[in-house]
Amino acid sequence: MKKFLSVVVAGLTVLSLMTVDVSACTITLVTKGASADGSVFVSHSDDGFGGDPNVVFVPAKNHKCGSMRPVYPSAAAIDEMPEYNCYFSPHLVAPERSEAYNFPDKPKTKPIGYIPEVEHTYAYIDADYSVMNEHGLMLGECTDKSAHLPKVAYKDGGGIFYSSELGCVALERCKTAREAIELMGALIDEYGLYGTAEALFVADRDEGWLFEMQPTPDGKGVWIAEKIPDGHFSIAANQLRIRTIREGDPNQIFNPKLPQMLEQLGWAAYDAQGNLDWVKSLRGEEWNHPYCSMRRVWRGLSTVAPSLKLSPTVSDWDSDYYPLSVRPDKKLTVTDVMNLYRDYYQDTEFDKSASNFAGLYGSPYHYENEKRTERAILSAKTSYTYVAQVNDKLPAPICWVSINTPFENPFVPFAVAKMPAAYEKALRDTYDASKMYWASAQVMALTQGFWNVISPTVAEAVKQSEANSLKLVESSAGLSKDKFVAALNRNAVKVFDDWKNLYTRLLIKYNGGAGVTYDERHLPAPDVPSKY
Repeated sequence: MKKFLSVVVAGLTVLSLMTVDVSACTITLVTKGASADGSVFVSHSDDGFGGDPNVVFVPAKNHKCGSMRPVYPSAAAIDEMPEYNCYFSPHLVAPERSEAYNFPDKPKTKPIGYIPEVEHTYAYIDADYSVMNEHGLMLGECTDKSAHLPKVAYKDGGGIFYSSELGCVALERCKTAREAIELMGALIDEYGLYGTAEALFVADRDEGWLFEMQPTPDGKGVWIAEKIPDGHFSIAANQLRIRTIREGDPNQIFNPKLPQMLEQLGWAAYDAQGNLDWVKSLRGEEWNHPYCSMRRVWRGLSTVAPSLKLSPTVSDWDSDYYPLSVRPDKKLTVTDVMNLYRDYYQDTEFDKSASNFAGLYGSPYHYENEKRTERAILSAKTSYTYVAQVNDKLPAPICWVSINTPFENPFVPFAVAKMPAAYEKALRDTYDASKMYWASAQVMALTQGFWNVISPTVAEAVKQSEANSLKLVESSAGLSKDKFVAALNRNAVKVFDDWKNLYTRLLIKYNGGAGVTYDERHLPAPDVPSKY
């Protein structure tokens, strides 16, 4: 999974490719003025084989004065840390945080540090990476890379925060995006970072920001945030996106010493106009080649704003060709955002289902190492995807969650509240028919195996399921929060039942290969009978 590679693509030499895990995420932000109904959306796909598929409710709590908050490690940062009982799935065993993190048969995760606790913490939704809280503060994460320091393992005396736990503290303590950015920045300055470069979209019901961070050799870190203009859409895909560092600009927030820190590190780099450039300074390179990260950025921007006629090719890893954000040609709905996560470059020359790696059934999922194939937003590696949504019309903020890959599984809306048992405590190494994770995995196994035959049926089931959920959400404006939560949970249970039934129907219909045909684009040469 982690190998050295040197690649030349379309005349571009991609340098300094280190040992990295290419399984990584795509995030988007839709600002209030860019959405059709005045919502703000933050989305994230958790892309990595073996990731924890659970999305977890953490209740609000009151804490004793003077108590300390444990800071837990994360396997998602670099790798599992057995000495701290820190593994990929479940990613956290900490029953004091949430009942959904209570696994009596597994050892509790050990903290790697502590910070002073606050008197009251807010309720929120957590996962491999922090999601959203009861006040509508939303986060979306993607892993990036600084070639100066691609990864920093946790060690005693070093930084104690990775972006996942950093985001949890923000959700526990903050109501607005600005508060969250200022808090996370202060925590980095005081307690330091480990892991990799990271990006977080941070948004509330009024505004959205991109927050980027990077560990430094002294165990601390550097960070910067830039506001995304209202009326704009932004996307990030495993490459740092903020460019010019602008001192005195109210649309950026960073440690005032950031320029000096970059100079002292020997990292400071400037653009052609002489401006201090964040991407160049950190050497925020691609994971593999421009068609892993930048191609996804192109696809997102060109999908929402085709009038810009953006080119799918770029000059090099530090190209500033793609803007940080664009104004969509039409205002976006939650369905538009969901559908971005089902994109595999359909109707383009890069269509993954037409690739040599697509197989006899034209699958867009390429299980071959992605260093050798085009990387799309849709990925077989996805553990879960969500679209967090907040506006003034809903009884409460909601999070649309798709377990496993979102092509074969619908986005299901949840409030920041206790979730049905079917959506909690699924384990990758233990089959459990009572869990949505396994119902969705069964549908996926059939669909991904016989894509051209089964995917149209599954896509229609997904479309109908989401239409039902949208109708429920749109008709719930007058409900109390408690009634809204109950209605959403009943709907989630129905989706679980529907997906169990869908798997059964597909298994019966295609039993023994009945109705299975090869994709005409990938027909093999006919066999020539042997001569006797």
